[in-house]
This record gives sequence, C-alpha cells and structure tokens, in this order.
Amino acid sequence: MRTRITDAVKTAMKSGEKSRLATLRLVTAAIKDRDLAQPAGAEPVGDAEIVAVLQKMLKQRRESIDVYRKNDRPELAAQEEAEVAVIEEFLPKQMDEAETRAAVAATIGEIGASGLKDMGKAMAALKERYAGTMDFGKASAIVKDVLK
Repeated sequence: MRTRITDAVKTAMKSGEKSRLATLRLVTAAIKDRDLAQPAGAEPVGDAEIVAVLQKMLKQRRESIDVYRKNDRPELAAQEEAEVAVIEEFLPKQMDEAETRAAVAATIGEIGASGLKDMGKAMAALKERYAGTMDFGKASAIVKDVLK
C-alpha cells in the first residue's frame, strides 16, 4: 500500500495536480506519524494500520463536510469532498448494506449469538473478519436489529 501511495505522489507531482498532491502528502504525513509512534526498533506499520489511518482521515473529513454544509461554506465542503475521493482510492471496497447484512447473519450464526448480551462478541468477530471492508457503525445497528 505504501508503494501505491508513493507512486501516486510521484504521478501527481509529474502531472501538476496540486490538490491531489496536497491530499497525498497529508496521507503520507499521517502514515509517518503512525510509524514514529511505534516503539523504537519496531517495524513500520503494515497495510492494516495504514487502512486504519486512512479510515480515520475519511471520518474526519466527512465530519468536516457536515459542519461546513451546516455553516453555509460550500467551497470548503467541496475541498473536503475532493480529499475524500483521493483517500478512498486507496481503501478496499466497502461492503454495501446487503453484503453487510449477509456477513452479520453468517457471523451471528457461526458464533451462536442469541441476544443483545452477545452483541460485543458478534462485533468483535465482525471486526476480526471484515476489518477495512465493513462500516462498523452501520454493522452495529444491523447486529442490534438482528439480535433483538
């Protein structure tokens, strides 16, 4: 994943895409920050950590978009939306609602969850199996609905 991001930075530099380059540099800086947070001598973060960094960046930008829209700042919202589009290029495809519902149902069946008391167990199993490809905010609501 690091290689893809580095290649994208080089391509953006060569083609003169300034806004894309700025976003990619933000991504690179966030990954380097995560690397520096590792204990001394530890390996650089892997793809799973990079995906987590990118998802956090997406969440921040989506929250900013909402704030900008509420405060009638469409130009700032548009800038954040452009950053979201660039960041999303490097994330694995997210499951849609139907795929999420199917994965939740299969996981609940496999672990034998029977009520809301098993929600934590179900969410832990989903996070283990579908990290990076599932929106766990939506999945949580689906799990709660299924386990009622």
